Amino acid sequence: MTARRPLFGWPFAAAVVCMVAAYIRAIFFTPIEALQGAAQKIYYVHVSAAISAYLALSVVALMSIVYLWLHDERADRLAESAGEVGLVFLTIVLTTGPLWAKPIWGTWWTWDARLTLTLFLWFLTAGYLVMRGAVDDVAMRARYSAVLGILAALLIPFIHLSVYLFNTLHPKPILLKPDKPSMPTEMLITFLVMWGACTLLCVSLIGARYRYGVDRDALRALESEAGD
Repeated sequence: MTARRPLFGWPFAAAVVCMVAAYIRAIFFTPIEALQGAAQKIYYVHVSAAISAYLALSVVALMSIVYLWLHDERADRLAESAGEVGLVFLTIVLTTGPLWAKPIWGTWWTWDARLTLTLFLWFLTAGYLVMRGAVDDVAMRARYSAVLGILAALLIPFIHLSVYLFNTLHPKPILLKPDKPSMPTEMLITFLVMWGACTLLCVSLIGARYRYGVDRDALRALESEAGD
């Protein structure tokens, strides 16, 4: 009998330490932006969480393609894990966005293309997870989920390009663009630290959720054998 691996290993502990360090740097050691004031500091969390959400949902799409091709349950389990983590980061994006927008735009929300598409992606991801819990047949659940996961991820490039395609209050990217970043060096370093911490947290959470899925499926298999 092999020893069970802990759900949250050293990568998660390292991610938490990095997140704390990133917050400390952002709050105490990064200058306040002249036009937006202290509210601009939300940018570091908001954009880093958005990139992590895109990463997680890209894993969903990639593993969904692998499942449809190879019918490997490990790919389906990893897609499920990444979907849950992606929803967490999307929720952070949709929470920090209005907190940043209110003092800058004077409104919590506007139905422009970037915000509306991001909200739509949140609903698609939530629907992906709800459907996984509603379909009992394992193969059918994995197949339907894979299709929805791929379709949801197709929204990501449209969300990123929406600020170029439509009139919107949302600012254009100052980092993820063809030109060099439009940000002072101190702020850029803070963003990179936060981005690295969020990415490590995203990957460690997907890993932890995957290990939980392995244990869950093993227990279900044992219960099924005991019931036969």
